[in-house]
Amino acid sequence: MISENFTLAISQRYDELSGQECCLSCGGAINYADIKPGFRCADLGSGKGYDVMKMATMAGEEGFAWGVDVSESMMETARENARKLNLKNTDFIKSELEDIKLDNNTLDVVLSNCTINHSLNQGKVWKEIYRTLKPGGVFVVSDIFAMEKVPAAFRNNPHYVAECWAGAVTRNEYFKNLEKAGFKKVEILEESAPYEKGKIKVCSFTIKGNKPF
Repeated sequence: MISENFTLAISQRYDELSGQECCLSCGGAINYADIKPGFRCADLGSGKGYDVMKMATMAGEEGFAWGVDVSESMMETARENARKLNLKNTDFIKSELEDIKLDNNTLDVVLSNCTINHSLNQGKVWKEIYRTLKPGGVFVVSDIFAMEKVPAAFRNNPHYVAECWAGAVTRNEYFKNLEKAGFKKVEILEESAPYEKGKIKVCSFTIKGNKPF
């Protein structure tokens, strides 16, 4: 199945990067997240767990932070990082974003940095974000969108998608996915000028919204 190939390609890419000194994020979503003591938070595409550990520290002993990723090697690196810091209020879950293994109405904050564009079904990802957020809960997401619809030859190639560009949808489709999921008001915090990435032109942006009460 194509979806299995995509998951495998993405997992393999990040398994290879798990032991390297590199930054895999396209944005600083956590800089816009007002995490308070006692909050329950998740980072989708958590990688080495740096944002998870920051959230766990900000949420304190009464709060909790989950990392969600498909790369076992990345999660093991993240777990080791959390152990070194003696953080007890973290956990790392192997899960695809289209089926997040957290309960309904669990999270006060969801973060994600340049990860949702890897999904073949981004509408489903946003529905999962909506489902797992508590009423009033907030998402802050940094991601990319394509200036034009990505040709199928690229979009259907899991290796190009794993390189963080071929899975991008257009700006219009991105915001339609948000609306269909149930998010009515979305704030654009940052948006770049168009730039070339891979074989297409994209923009990076950071957006914020909340699940209605």
